[in-house]
Amino acid sequence: MDASEIFKKVRKIEIKTRGLSNQIFSGQYHSAFKGMGMAFSEVREYQYGDDIRNIDWNVTARLNHPFIKIFEEERELTVMLLIDVSGSNEFGTKAVLKEEMITEIAAVLAFSAIQNNDKVGVIFFSNKIEKFIPPKKGTSHILRIIRELVDFKTQNQGTNISESLRYLTNAIKKRCTAFIISDFLDRGFNEALQIANNKHDIIAIKIYDHRETDLPNIGLAKFKDAETGKNIWIDTSSSSIRQQFNKWYVENENYLKKVFVKSGVDNVSIRTDQDYVKQLMGLFQRRGSRP
Repeated sequence: MDASEIFKKVRKIEIKTRGLSNQIFSGQYHSAFKGMGMAFSEVREYQYGDDIRNIDWNVTARLNHPFIKIFEEERELTVMLLIDVSGSNEFGTKAVLKEEMITEIAAVLAFSAIQNNDKVGVIFFSNKIEKFIPPKKGTSHILRIIRELVDFKTQNQGTNISESLRYLTNAIKKRCTAFIISDFLDRGFNEALQIANNKHDIIAIKIYDHRETDLPNIGLAKFKDAETGKNIWIDTSSSSIRQQFNKWYVENENYLKKVFVKSGVDNVSIRTDQDYVKQLMGLFQRRGSRP
């Protein structure tokens, strides 16, 4: 992809995702991802029904009339995007590849964050840490992130979610909100996830293709494992093979559910042929409705 093509793609993603974050996500994001506390802002005259614990007695004594303190949420957060760039995300049987949907969702989250004056950083990972972009504010920083998402060339094809979580825990010292966006075709990351979520607020966004849940009957077909590079011939007309394929998917889903529940991690699954806006809104609303 040459420079002009990259620019066009970045611009297209910017227009779409900035619009979504402006029109749809800004309010939902704010309520779903709370700040770190409350800070004193100003005083106003006491009104019937106000909490008397908030009365500013110094101002009240000086003006001989009751005034209360007004507090504002300390909004600033650090948002980290943990992006799976392993080979399996190059898969897609519909209009959108998994990696393309990951890029759009990451861009939407990034624009939503900067609209709320939050810092955004990125960890690109495969079976190793591919790149770390430290958290910063500003539109130019977000555009750099989108450019990296569009044009990033991974050095490794495998997946190691544990490694990305350990890196997050070590690299980001203060508590942050971290979205890990992956197809989660990995195992053994439950301990690292629990440790990371004890320190940070982790949200898992799983991206998958509908053909990963159900193998079609198309006869003898050659498949390539994007992470190992190996080719294998599979007789998809065999009902037992299709059942084994589906069984593997169901087992992996059950594993992920147990891991997320035990770790206390919010999560959402989004299929590449579905509208991710609806799914993300549901996630935001669930979080925002909590006390």
